[in-house]
Amino acid sequence: MQALADLLRNRGNYRWVGLYEVALATAMVNNIVWSGPAAPEYPDFPLSKGLTGSAIANRRTVNVGDVASDPRYLTAFGSTRSEIIVPIFDGARESVVGTIDVESEEPHFFSAEVQHVLEACAAAASPLWKSLPLPPDTKSPGVYYNKTAPTRPPGRENARPADVPDRR
Repeated sequence: MQALADLLRNRGNYRWVGLYEVALATAMVNNIVWSGPAAPEYPDFPLSKGLTGSAIANRRTVNVGDVASDPRYLTAFGSTRSEIIVPIFDGARESVVGTIDVESEEPHFFSAEVQHVLEACAAAASPLWKSLPLPPDTKSPGVYYNKTAPTRPPGRENARPADVPDRR
């Protein structure tokens, strides 16, 4: 999975890419891996929060050219200006099992063509989603993965998902 995040980031020349798992049983979204300068501010959060929650609920890509004007946006990095969240569906396209989250410091960065490419990547990843290699451990920089419980970066171990605001 880390290789997929790195590939997307490097090929698209994006500042940050994260892959998230949708845990319907716990109503949470959990960061599996990320590629970029820092860990996400909220590596796990309730399904109802943020642009990701909207992409999951509506079962379609959310492409926001100016995150500062969108009340759904959860601040990950203060310099983010635009973000795109692409759902990854199960093989039968019955439910969203994950998302691709890409952020840019440039406003209106994600064109319709970029959106189409990322949606094609999500479709290609869909049949492989549960069989993609997982990170070897949860202590590697840039990797926060745990099948049984949400994990948080150092310093946020005690943060509760219910405390995640809609906006900071």
